[in-house]
Parts: sequence; structure tokens; C-alpha cells
Amino acid sequence: MFDRGFFLTSHAVSRQLAAMPNEFYFIRLIHGPTRRPCPGERVWDVGQLLQGSVLRFLRARNLQGYDVYLLPFAESCNAGYILLDLDHTADVLPRMLANGHQPCVLLQTSPGHLQAWIRVSTTPLEGAVAAVISKHLAHTYGGDLASTGSSHLGRLAGFTNQKPQRRRLTGHAPWVRIVEARGVLASAAQDLLRCATQVVTQLPTDTLNRLSPADNPSSTITVQGATRIYQRWMQHWHIRERFAQPDWSIVDLWLARKLLAMHISTTQVETILRLGSPLFPRQHGDPENYVRRTLARAALPPPRTVCSSHATAPLTPDEETDKDFSNSRGGR
Repeated sequence: MFDRGFFLTSHAVSRQLAAMPNEFYFIRLIHGPTRRPCPGERVWDVGQLLQGSVLRFLRARNLQGYDVYLLPFAESCNAGYILLDLDHTADVLPRMLANGHQPCVLLQTSPGHLQAWIRVSTTPLEGAVAAVISKHLAHTYGGDLASTGSSHLGRLAGFTNQKPQRRRLTGHAPWVRIVEARGVLASAAQDLLRCATQVVTQLPTDTLNRLSPADNPSSTITVQGATRIYQRWMQHWHIRERFAQPDWSIVDLWLARKLLAMHISTTQVETILRLGSPLFPRQHGDPENYVRRTLARAALPPPRTVCSSHATAPLTPDEETDKDFSNSRGGR
């Protein structure tokens, strides 16, 4: 049966991603009424993000009251895109075009409110440079200064705006609609980069740290940091080459054992699994309980016996003689 809503969402997401190309995108779901994030923030490439199963998952969470946010992902850098959160004024787009700040994507997030993505570089930028450009453009066009910075998330088209204050008089949540979607580099991008770079070279160190905070492992682990840690160990263990369909619960256990052995705190290991494990929470009925059980098992000495009917994967990448059982169905 033809699902018109799904088709419209898929079309809108495809248009937005095509107009702001990047290798990876970070997706965050935030509950509109409570502003609490949904567990399982992810970094996806275009192919993954446009999969029907992923879009249906995002649509289901959207119907449950979660707003869908997106950021072109470039690890600790800015991917070359600047977000502007704007009130709807009749002359804002003509002014941007006249100044050479044409957006590659312009969204109507609700009646009277716009978000613009402006591409200023085809290569990643230092966070401080992107932050200076962001603040300059926000001042120029009357944008929300609270939404400036090098890594502020914008909305993904094709989903509804679940903030209670944005609901229509009918009570319905407004759709996030595409106003403009053209894969363009701002014609004044070089001027913006040159001026921002000059400003950054004159800033004191403490100001630079505030504009572009370091990814400090001893502090709160970010989604980007957790994903990098998980992916690096996957590459080190050749997970993709060794297993056509990895059992992620076993890989989670391997990583938890390795990190605990490196004296990384239990809290940080939990965060790395929750934010870095592929497609987490997957099919776990109780994700938090799954993470706690995985950490509890990782803290125990590895079992030395093998059950032949379940001997399908090594206990650790370095101990091919040990086997383990999967707890991929979490909540059992």
C-alpha cells in the first residue's frame, strides 16, 4: 500500500542531504515537551540515513514527540556548514543573496521561523573559525545568538516540529518544510573565511577554548568521541572483514572488557557503548539494563569452557579458542 507520508518524508530528507553533501551525518532526537534526548544518537552515512527502516524509525520517534535534528559530521571539526536560526522576515533571503551568503538549504521550521544552512567550505574547518563566522552571520541577519557555534544542530526536513509552543491553533505540530535546497557554496565564502581566520589569530587562548572546546577524554564523552573510539577498535580487530553480520552484543562485550582493562571508568565505558555501538539501542527492550548487564559480564574473568551448540564467535579478538553467548536480545 502506498504510504504518502513516508514518501514525502523520504523525498524531503533526500533533497536536504543532496543540497548539503557530506560523508557522515549526526542525528539527535530530542523530546519536544521535556527536551530530553532519546538514547541511541547515531552517526550515519547518506545510504544508511535514507534506508526505509531508518526513516520509519525516525518517523515513529517523531510521532512519539521527538524532534529530529541533524549535523554534518566531521569529528572535532566543523564540516564546512554554518547554521542560522532566523525569525521569518520578508527581506532576509534577498539580503543573504545580495551579500553572497546564499544558503544551500533554507527550511521553514514552523510558521514565522526559518533555519538556513550556509556552506562556506568544501573541507572541514577549525571549530573556532566556524564559530566566529556563525556569530557574524547571526548578527548580520538577526539570527538567534543562542544557536550559534561550530556544532549547533539544525532540523531535518520531512518531520514535524514537536515543541509545544510551535503547535498550530488546531493542536497539530507543524511540518519542517524545505523553502530552498540548492547545493551551492556561498559566493562570499572566501571573504568570510579570511576575516574569521584573522579574528581567530588575535584571540586569547581561553577565548579560543570556549569557541572550540577540546574533546577531553576525562570529561563528558561526546557522541563523536564515543563513535571514534568504537570504530577504531572495530578497525583494529578487523570486525567487518571477519564477520559478514557482526553480533554487536558480542563486540560490545569485547570492547567493554578491553576498556575496563585499560582502567577506563565504568561510567565512561557505559557512555561509549550507549553512544558508539552501531544502531544502538537496536532491538533491546530495556537498553539501560542491557548496558548494565554487559558491563557486569565484562568485569568477570572470561569463561574457559566451550558449549559446542553456541560456539559461533570468539570471546575476545585475541583469544580464538574462547567462545561466548550472545545477549543481543536484551531484556530477556
